Amino acid sequence: MQDLIIEIQQLRSTLNLAVNKLKERGQGKAEAEKAYRIALATEILKHRDNKVPVTIINDICRGDKDIAELKFKRDVAETLYKTAEEKINATKLEIRIVENQLNAIRKGE
Repeated sequence: MQDLIIEIQQLRSTLNLAVNKLKERGQGKAEAEKAYRIALATEILKHRDNKVPVTIINDICRGDKDIAELKFKRDVAETLYKTAEEKINATKLEIRIVENQLNAIRKGE
């Protein structure tokens, strides 16, 4: 029983770390999105000033090496954020499983 209590404490510590990591990754995700959108908008305006046909501006801008790199970084940041969310969910599930085991022992099952 003591082992289960220790395991719950460790899982709660892991959960706290995962929540902090989620905050960091959320900020990173937002920064990456911001940088991408600003660069894309700037590039679109530049092409509009150069009288590039509106129908192809988005394709041209998204194909730009710098814009594509920013989009890649944004996508990576989003994946890291989702990974942190999944770690939180998995840890919560582990805590519930251990708590159920602990309750079963307390009831004598």
